[in-house]
Amino acid sequence: MTAPSDRLPPIAPADWTDAQRIAAEEVIRGPRGGLISPFVPMLRSPELMTHAQRMGEYLRYRSALGLRLSEFAILLVACAWSQQVEWTIHAPIAEREGVSADTIAAIAEGRLPEAMADDERIVHAFWSELELHRSVSDETWARAIAAFGEAGVVDLLGIVGYYGFLAMTMNAARTAVPPSQAAWLKRLAG
Repeated sequence: MTAPSDRLPPIAPADWTDAQRIAAEEVIRGPRGGLISPFVPMLRSPELMTHAQRMGEYLRYRSALGLRLSEFAILLVACAWSQQVEWTIHAPIAEREGVSADTIAAIAEGRLPEAMADDERIVHAFWSELELHRSVSDETWARAIAAFGEAGVVDLLGIVGYYGFLAMTMNAARTAVPPSQAAWLKRLAG
């Protein structure tokens, strides 16, 4: 079976409009160092891309949760949305930032990781309740506030929402998966 074709493939830089060039150059000059996969389809809406990439830059690199927990949350979202591009980009980063290989493998297989750190358990519970119930219980909310403070909880909400938005964008656009050694998710979108 062949992979579905990319609905919004890369646009050649020579074909960018002025607005697309400005938006793309902002991403390229930033910490990502290039026009990475999530922004390829968004380039069709340069203003949206500009706002999205700025939010993502904060959430990915400077959130109140820190890199390890941010990357952990991104993996949970990638798995929930069966978003292989997001997974391929973030699984190696998560491991580099201290998420265990066993935890990453469990998430890729759609299993509850057995040996999570306490703060990862809180993030997992928070994300899981949002994903399954579209809300967070008072108990889980209190645990998250105690662990991360209000700024951390708001940033966690931002990460879950933002990476869900990217996943929806790439799933609908059928964004091509970059080459990687990262495991393939077991629950890929059909």
